[in-house]
Amino acid sequence: MDVTLAAGSAWTDPACPVARTVDLIGDRWSLLIIRDAMDGATSFTEFHQRLGIARNILTDRLRKLVEHGILDKSAATDGRRHTYRLTGAGQDLFTAVVALRQWGERHAFAPDEPHSILVDDQGRELPELHPLGQDGTPLSAEASHVRRTA
Repeated sequence: MDVTLAAGSAWTDPACPVARTVDLIGDRWSLLIIRDAMDGATSFTEFHQRLGIARNILTDRLRKLVEHGILDKSAATDGRRHTYRLTGAGQDLFTAVVALRQWGERHAFAPDEPHSILVDDQGRELPELHPLGQDGTPLSAEASHVRRTA
């Protein structure tokens, strides 16, 4: 996995995992490509049709996601096209995508406004994500802090 940025770019905050993650995948198109890859999209055409993204932007974001080890690119069976699949690092973003989705369900829709629902293989809605401390008690922003390195 390449954890460097493009030539001429610098990390927003080199010691912060949140900032580095945003530097790598934080634009809306990258996150939506990752979301759609989690939902089964594998080809350029599928991503293009689902997202309605300009082809040049999609090409750039797919390239960057491959370079950063989020997606793996391989030749399709027809030999003319490519398929894209989440790597282990890409699959590790599932919890973050679920957290963003659940935040959106609570704060980006009116109470009676319809929206898509994420369900498991049995059709059940996913439970709310809640960070827990080492002892199993719920954590909040007020009950945690960042320990900075020197």
